[in-house]
Amino acid sequence: MRNNSRCYPLLVSNLFRYSKSSYPNSQVITYNGDSIKHNSFADVAVRVEKLANALNRLGIKKGDRVATLAMNHQEHLECYLAIPSMGAILHTLNLKLFSDQLSYIIQDAEDKVIIFDAQYSTILETVLDSITHVKYFIAIGDGDFSKLRNVIRYEQLLADEPLGFDWPDLDECDIAALCYTSGTTGDPKGVEYSHRSIYLHTQMINSASCFALTSHDKALILASMFHGLAWGTLYAYWTAGADMLLPGDFLQANHIIKFINAERPTIGIAICAIWKDVLVSAEKIDLDLSSVRILFTGGTAVPRQLVESYYNRYNVKMVQVWGGTESLICTLSFPPKNVIKEEEIDWLIKTGKIVTGIELRITDGKGSVLPNDGEAIGELEVKGSWVATSYFKNANEDRFRDYWYRTGDIGTCTPDGNVQISDRIKDVIKSGGEWISSVELENKIGLHEAVDEVAVVAIPDDKWDERPLVCVTLKEGRSFDPQVLSNWLAPQITRWCLPEHWTQLNKLPKTSVGKVDKKVLRKLFDDNELEVITVQKSSL
Repeated sequence: MRNNSRCYPLLVSNLFRYSKSSYPNSQVITYNGDSIKHNSFADVAVRVEKLANALNRLGIKKGDRVATLAMNHQEHLECYLAIPSMGAILHTLNLKLFSDQLSYIIQDAEDKVIIFDAQYSTILETVLDSITHVKYFIAIGDGDFSKLRNVIRYEQLLADEPLGFDWPDLDECDIAALCYTSGTTGDPKGVEYSHRSIYLHTQMINSASCFALTSHDKALILASMFHGLAWGTLYAYWTAGADMLLPGDFLQANHIIKFINAERPTIGIAICAIWKDVLVSAEKIDLDLSSVRILFTGGTAVPRQLVESYYNRYNVKMVQVWGGTESLICTLSFPPKNVIKEEEIDWLIKTGKIVTGIELRITDGKGSVLPNDGEAIGELEVKGSWVATSYFKNANEDRFRDYWYRTGDIGTCTPDGNVQISDRIKDVIKSGGEWISSVELENKIGLHEAVDEVAVVAIPDDKWDERPLVCVTLKEGRSFDPQVLSNWLAPQITRWCLPEHWTQLNKLPKTSVGKVDKKVLRKLFDDNELEVITVQKSSL
């Protein structure tokens, strides 16, 4: 007989209460540059309840948006736990956005309160006149806030609040958090996460086939808490009772190495650029990774050389994470069983295998579904318990259809769910009726000993419609010789894919989330601001 009684809701407050009682002695560890602060989960839980009481006293109700403009530290974690649990909506603000984007996001979300790190007060000052819904600014740390209105210091806010909080009964489909995309095309778009989606994503991460987190782990969290909910992982660490290592705003490689050596994490999560900087600095500073069982990375295609270096030098596997703000984690690049050691890196650099809870399909340019046979190439679409089905206020609805989210990535998928991304739709190069993968070219060129960073973009061509332009930065002491680079690359790729146009930059432009900003490169080319060298053409 069917049971028609209401199901017990899956709520963030349940996750909070569980680890408050089950792992009171687990630690939240924040790096402050000159010192390291340790607080137990029990201590943090007290402050979470005080924060909820304080926000309630300020008039925050169910569904109100409370924004944060902060880095990775304990106070930000307290916001992650308190705001959704009390029925309000956590809205993390990307502090690397331009002022007009930040102003748009705050106004679009109708934030009532902004909790911010003191050093970023000037960012808020630049948008103050345009964010009319904000009633209070709550400052973490000390500073001059005279240009802001209704400022309350975070510690003062919590000081006189009572212990405990009566967490409300909520619907698991209520919105718990809101994050905006970085707005690389058009205005930024809001992505909503329900309590249910966060809860199920948390359980997926903690499963043995994914992060396999336990209370014996110490997690170094270098993925930004202000972007994509730190890849949706914060709640997983808390729920597992894993010690959480938070770097504050000290993301420079020398500080990260110091933190690693002092606290000896078992796992780490960061974008490729950070792990690369750590590896370079480790040539001059001793780095002890003997405690680490695995490193997770993502944000862009992971260079083989980076994976090989950690694998060979430190005996540490680097696993690629693929997903996005709209989808959180969709694949992980764990090698399959029975793979011999010599082939492990071949699997670690792949996009990865679909995780439990995600469905994936490939479609052509007209929306027809292609087979997951490892051969058909098309746009990857995903759906699942934590994948968005629309944007906040129903913006840009063409990215969704019948629960499927169109990722904008082009690739293949095998029958057993192994995914390989070849490019972004907006970055693929269409040359002579064929597709050239910018990602494949970047991965190969990036292996050259002289190359530091590389990005490939399409530029117009009278004969072939588009051809690749290779933009490189070089390692210190290296000289730029595109003919040498072309000759080195030629035996490794199909002849008609070989780029003939090359340019050197001092540094590559980056987006607010650390990815190479290819639209800036294309504009630099259009404005004739790049010195392009054309080498001898192959027979295309």
